[in-house]
Amino acid sequence: MSCCAVGAATMVAEGRQASPASEELWLASRALGGGLRQTELSVPGAYCGACIATIEGALRTKPEVERARVNLSSRRVSIVWKEEVGGRRTDPCDFLHAIAERGYQTHLFSPGGEEGDDLLKQLILAVAVSGFAATNIMLLSVSVWSGADAATRDLFHWISALIAGPALIYAGRFFYKSAWNAVRHGRTNMDVPIALAVSLSYGMSLHETIGHGEHAWFDASVTLLFFLLIGRTLDHMMRGRARTAISGLARLSPRGATVVHPDGSREYRAVDEIKPGERLIVAAGERIPVDGRVVYGTSDIDRSVVNGESSPAVVATGDTVQAGTLNLTGPLTLEATAAARDSFIAEIIGMMEAAEGGGRARYRRIADRAARFYSPAVHLLALLTFVGWMLVEGDVRHALLIAVAVLIITCPCALGLAVPVVQVVAAGRLFQGGVMVKDGSAMERLAEIDMVLLDKTGTLTIGRPRLVNAHEIAPCRLAKAAAIALHSRHPIAVAIQNSARAVSPLAGGIREIPGAGIEVKTEDGVYRLGSRNFAVGNPGSDGGQSQAILSLDFRELACFRFEDRPRPASRESIEALARLDIATGILSGDREPVVAALAGSLGISNWHGDLSPREKVKACDAAAEAGHKALVVGDGINDAPVLRAAHVSMAPATAADVGRQAADFVFMHEPLSAVPFAIETSRHAGRLIRQNFALAIGYNVIAVPIAILGYATPLIAAVAMSTSSLVVVFNALRLKRTLAAGKVAKAAALIQSGAVTS
Repeated sequence: MSCCAVGAATMVAEGRQASPASEELWLASRALGGGLRQTELSVPGAYCGACIATIEGALRTKPEVERARVNLSSRRVSIVWKEEVGGRRTDPCDFLHAIAERGYQTHLFSPGGEEGDDLLKQLILAVAVSGFAATNIMLLSVSVWSGADAATRDLFHWISALIAGPALIYAGRFFYKSAWNAVRHGRTNMDVPIALAVSLSYGMSLHETIGHGEHAWFDASVTLLFFLLIGRTLDHMMRGRARTAISGLARLSPRGATVVHPDGSREYRAVDEIKPGERLIVAAGERIPVDGRVVYGTSDIDRSVVNGESSPAVVATGDTVQAGTLNLTGPLTLEATAAARDSFIAEIIGMMEAAEGGGRARYRRIADRAARFYSPAVHLLALLTFVGWMLVEGDVRHALLIAVAVLIITCPCALGLAVPVVQVVAAGRLFQGGVMVKDGSAMERLAEIDMVLLDKTGTLTIGRPRLVNAHEIAPCRLAKAAAIALHSRHPIAVAIQNSARAVSPLAGGIREIPGAGIEVKTEDGVYRLGSRNFAVGNPGSDGGQSQAILSLDFRELACFRFEDRPRPASRESIEALARLDIATGILSGDREPVVAALAGSLGISNWHGDLSPREKVKACDAAAEAGHKALVVGDGINDAPVLRAAHVSMAPATAADVGRQAADFVFMHEPLSAVPFAIETSRHAGRLIRQNFALAIGYNVIAVPIAILGYATPLIAAVAMSTSSLVVVFNALRLKRTLAAGKVAKAAALIQSGAVTS
């Protein structure tokens, strides 16, 4: 976190201008195109659903804000805003001001920050202090309960008060600060009833001690705080455990790298300061700091973070490398092609964070709305309970004790955790299976689908044609075709090059005609390599396979036949979808005979070929009109419109940039089994969310009447409240253990192994 950002938060909170801070926020924001930018801010004081509603509501009142999402797990707010409104340049400091007015401190979000670890240390120390105080007060209470005389009893009560007071101030500061912040800004949160309960319990005990009363509850108030802190500490640890996938991913990016200046001098610089175009030295054993292009050197790269493959890939001059991959064998000189915040690792982390944010998810909105109105309802219920017992018994102390128990036992922690903790665990589980989630609401939509529509080339197939009849072609003609193919980067040309020995490019007048082939004018005549119509002037028939014809002056010399291998585990994935009662279909722009052949081999009866991007969208709309909720899986630029129009969409990591941006999910590994795996994970997450809602509501239905009737002391209420929160968290963590035993365990294993062959 930068000092300038902290200063900005302070200055806007005091109402002063902070133009340098505004410029820093501009530089720290990310351009999204279309006049939009995105800023990530850390909000350490966000703890519950009411906090989410308050912060998002404050930001949405700003006309510059397009959308705002609070991630409760990382305590971060992501703001998408317009660069200009009404001809005026947006000042990002206005966002900090809006949040500060609601009582929340903010600063620039830093993925490498150690705030979570510092908070955990503080919580553990607070637990130790409250536990030590509670133990000593209980020892003193034993003597009182054993029948000590009045003087001894009063002395022990005063000693207990002196121990409890500092302990409550130090260990309870987390609750008191949050509660005071909320009340001071005219709102409430789940820490308000906790602070009230602890304070009332101590105040009642102090009043009894001053009046020489027989009973005091210093032990109960401190022990209550002790259990509340244990619950908050475990909650914090569980959130951290659920986010281990993101934390581990962030650690794949090194903190710095060696930059080589044009004069040959070297400088070690923080990764965030590396700019595109600068040259870097990456030694063997180091991770690639930013996306780049190799300008010197050859090495083996561990790209398992990108494609899941355990075998290293060889890179040489001209090859591209991604941030987070591991340089294994030799030093490399790279030219940075992207800044750290725009790198491959940053993109994946962004997808994971977005998935945790919850997006437009229906369950998340329900939980937030419930938590928002829950605290006022709790206060009203506790007040009515106090008044009711006063009317029944007239005993102020007893009525206060019951009201305190009601305040504690009805804390909405479990309800606030019901949705986000499941989304965090599910996003981590999908990441482990090689699936990136760009929007938390996408998981909810994916769980609803009953149809999968797949593109062919690059989705159902690898997208890399393979020559299958090289043994039938004369070596001289294969060499001639390879020499012509060297002039093109078309996948068919690359397949011919890979099937022949090293050859030199064919000399002559060369012309590549898009959609047709390559033409080379030589002394022998005009060679053509491409479609049959282009090469020999006769469309002919391809028999369901892709072909390339080599001709000399329109006379056929050789026919090259290709097949695009299906993705590993394609048939198994289609069968897994059938077991999930999901229909499958193919929407492809490829020729109908080729699509028909692949559909037949995979057992898919619903297929369409020769479709334009517009026709794909129409087919998807027709499925929606028929009552289907379809998942569309595609990879090309031509698939972007249908990916955006679908109920939910998915793309492979090899897809075009536009396709990846349009999709809700991106799968990193080669097997198609990522599709049923993601569906099963999303369905299981939906079931766990509903279970968590039932657990949270059921807990309150049982516990609240018990507390109102006076059968729960404040201590019992604290234990029950903390237990309910932990039950919700542990229920969400079951997703990690039980999914492997589900319907697509085999598919998940295939994904994680990354070693499947078709």
